[in-house]
Parts: sequence; structure tokens; C-alpha cells
Amino acid sequence: MRITDDIMVQMRDGVKISLRLYQPDDNQAYPTLFAISPYRYDTDDIPVHNLFQWRETGPVEWYVEQGYTYVHADVRGSGRSEGSYGFFDKTEQQDYYDLIEWIADQPWSTGKIGGIGQSYYAMAQWFMGILNPPHLACIAPYDGMIDMYRDSAYNGGIFSEFFVWWYNLVRANNIFRAPGDKNGKVMEPDIALEIMRHQTYDDWWDERAAHPRLSEIKVPVLSVGAWGKVGLHLRGNLTAFEELKCPKKLVVTGAADINEAVHMFDKPDFHERFFKPFYDYHLKGIDNGVMDGPKATIFIRGINEYRNENNWPIERANYVSYYLSSNNSGSVNSLNDGSLTLNEPQDKIQNSISKTSYQYPDPKWGLGVVAMGKFGPDPVGRVLTFTSEPLTKDIEIAGPIVLKLFVSSDQTDTDFIIKLSDQFPLTETKRNQGHQPTFLTLTKGWLKASHRNKDERKSKEYQPFYYHNNPQPLTPDEIYSFDIEIHPTAHVFMKGHRIRLEISNGDSPLTDAVFTHQYMPHKHGIDTIYHDNIYKSRLVLPVIENKNQ
Repeated sequence: MRITDDIMVQMRDGVKISLRLYQPDDNQAYPTLFAISPYRYDTDDIPVHNLFQWRETGPVEWYVEQGYTYVHADVRGSGRSEGSYGFFDKTEQQDYYDLIEWIADQPWSTGKIGGIGQSYYAMAQWFMGILNPPHLACIAPYDGMIDMYRDSAYNGGIFSEFFVWWYNLVRANNIFRAPGDKNGKVMEPDIALEIMRHQTYDDWWDERAAHPRLSEIKVPVLSVGAWGKVGLHLRGNLTAFEELKCPKKLVVTGAADINEAVHMFDKPDFHERFFKPFYDYHLKGIDNGVMDGPKATIFIRGINEYRNENNWPIERANYVSYYLSSNNSGSVNSLNDGSLTLNEPQDKIQNSISKTSYQYPDPKWGLGVVAMGKFGPDPVGRVLTFTSEPLTKDIEIAGPIVLKLFVSSDQTDTDFIIKLSDQFPLTETKRNQGHQPTFLTLTKGWLKASHRNKDERKSKEYQPFYYHNNPQPLTPDEIYSFDIEIHPTAHVFMKGHRIRLEISNGDSPLTDAVFTHQYMPHKHGIDTIYHDNIYKSRLVLPVIENKNQ
């Protein structure tokens, strides 16, 4: 393999973009895989490791061995490229087009070009597809959000600390270099500050959103997500697949978090299974049938196996309501230990308890909403929980989820941070000793109450879509209805396990890093959730009945 560094390519405005070329040792032309980000192409030289979240290019050398050239570029304003950083602005998007067309003119490329890469590299691919340069043949975004405001920066309108953390790391990675390396670069402007300035969805966000323009993508797309990337990329990969009009495939892996996802993407066998057949078909013309058959391949957690589906969301899903109840589940030590029940609330019983209130911030919260319990940190001891009875059979859910809440607050605004968990059985002895049950958090949802207005044209029955552009304060103590989007998942709750819903207005760096939401000083008050025959607060789950069940 030959590597050529610091190739400078002039863009339409005269700015030069720097790139690295990987190619086989011979002088033949090969199809080209194209990746671009602000992470510096010289970080390809470091190993994939949890400490280095920059190696999101896949196994470059392996692809060259498979008969591809590989181009890795630094976006303008980063690495060794000229210009000012734009964070997916229109100028940066135009650079993708210009670079793809430049690649097509090179003697080492056949002119068939495909996008590749994870996270930033994946997000860039959506715009490559939208701009449709003549020589782009396909894209395969792995972990790629399509709407930075809704997917990550302001989940449900609540400010996430992720992008501040991320951009500071990106800037540091560009400034600080090894001894003797004089190529450090100060990246301007301060994108973290810009994100905080733009607290609602406006033109700044819209310029950087692929979502409104997905219909412009004409090339085939392989959209690959990971269930563990809730609050970052998962929503984008799933929503894009639903809305794309071009030839498309979907894969959702079982990667549990950002570390597992990046390690998975570095493994050749992962690419051999999912990516290489797609590239071989569209870039080399190999008739391997990759676009035939079911459109979606979904990892089902709980039973830990992949399953092919004809589409996503799964059409045979039966949406089942689990109603919130103040009756104790007797299974977890939380603020209220409420229940989830299939029984719809009936007529009010005189003097019955039909609401649950909580005060915040809780005096026992320590690291975010996590309190210290008898046996160490306790993520649920000081939050609201609503838990089902032990399941009498395995139950699979797969698809979008919505929580319909009726709530009043003594404040003019409040936040809802929701978690759906699989609660494992706990022995009576351990329960009596004060142990909390083991659990697995499956997915999450968020909504700032003042951002409750939905775009009815874009909303679906179980997938609300919020405007996020004109916050409406609450009238204190008035009851409001909220439809809270909980990001999709696919999971089998095993017989004897319980379905658990957790509700709070904060999260914790202990359980939610690096996707925590800053707890603002003005968040103090009392919220009340109503659950009776009039205000039927409920969790709606997509239950899948399979032939073998």
C-alpha cells in the first residue's frame, strides 16, 4: 500500500483542502472511498482506543487490500487544510462536492466514488448525497445524525452538554501536536458558543440539517445505526431510512455505547458482512444481490441476534398502552415505586390517589440525579419509577415509542427526561437487604415543556415531531398534555423480567455521560403527573408478535 500525504486540492473559492491518499502498490485505477472530518487524517496512525474517539474511518488498509483507493480529507479550517471551519455550513458542503469531482479526475480512481465513515464522517455523507455530484455512486453513513438540533444538541429542546465537550476535544486535537509537529491549528469560530446562542431551531440549524433535504438524495444509501447511540446518531439513521426516496438499506447493530460502536467499525469482519457487499455492488458492479430481499437488518437485544425485516418501522407491530398507576409495584426502591398496568383506568374511586408529585432538585441527589445508597450510587432511588408486574411470557418491542403524560407544574417551564429499562428479577432476600434490582436502560426520551408544540404535518401517531422554534411558557398549576418521543429500540423482555419507566427532570454523568443535560439553576419546583380515568397517562410500546412466540 502506498500513502501520499498533504495533497492540496483547490476549492471553487480558492481555499485549498488537504488530504491523504491510500492506494494499492500498482498503478491501476480503483473505485474510491471518500471520508472527511475535522479530526485530522494523521490520526489514522493511532490505534482505535476508547481514549481516541477519532478513528472513525473503518479499516483503511483492509479496504485497499480489497481493491479500493481511499481518500481521507481534513475539512476546511482543520488539520492541514486552509480556510475557516464552518461546522457543516453550505461552504463545507460544497467542498464535499468539489473534492468528489476532483477525485474522479485522478488516474488512480475509476470515477466511481462512495462515502464512508462514522459519526462526523457519516453526517458529511448525507450532504454528499443531497448535493449529488455526478461521480458519487453511493453512501453508507454509519452513526450519522440528520438534524443536529433535535438528534443531539437540544434533545427535546433540552440543552445537551455533548457538543461543548466534543468541540473542545476537536479544538485541542487540532492545536496540541507531538513534539516537532508544527502543524497545530486554532479552529475558529467558537462553535460551542454558537450552539448555546441558538437555543431554538432557526436558520443556523436549518443550514446544517440534512433532514429537510433527504428527498434530494438520489444515490443508493446504506444507513447503519446502533441502539446504544440514543441521544446522538440513532434517531438520524432510522428517520433517514424511513424518509429516503432512493434505493436504500438499513442495518441497526447492538453496539451498546460509543466505545463499542467505534471498535465495531474498525473490524474487517463487520465491513465484510455489511459494508463491502454494498460497495462492491455499487462501485465495482459485482452482482452480489445486496439490494435484493429484506430492506432492514435489525439487532434484537435481549435475545442478541440479527433479524431481517421487510421495512422499518415494522408493520406488524401492535401498539400497546401501559398505564401509569400510583399502586406500588413492590419491586424497586424509588421516590414513588409506581406501577405500569395494562388495565385502563376506570371511574374515579372516591379519595383514591390519582396523581404523583415530585419536588426538584431533590436534596439527596449527588452526581446529577444519582443518590448515594446503602450499596453505593443509586440511579433510581430519587427519581420516579413506574414498573410492570413480572412478565408471564417473553415480550418483544421494536419500533418508535411514545409517552403520553398529563402534567402540571408550579413553574412556567420544566423538563422531562425519560428512560425505559428492562428490570431483572431480584430475590426476596436481596430486596429485604435493601438491594436495588439489576436493570438495563434500553432507550431514552426528552422534552422541554415549553417546546411541546408539535408539527402535525410531520408528526406520526407514535412519533411526535416538535417545532422547537417558539417556546410557550406553562401557566403554573394548569394541567397539560405532553406527547414525549422516546427513541426507538428493539428488545425482548424475558419472562420474569419487568418493564420499567423512569421519569425525572435531570440525568447524571455517572449513568448518561457523555450525553448529559446541564441542570440549570432556574430548575426548582414541583411537578405533578396525573393518571386516572380522565388523565390517562400511558406508555405506548410497539409489541411484536412473532411466529415462534
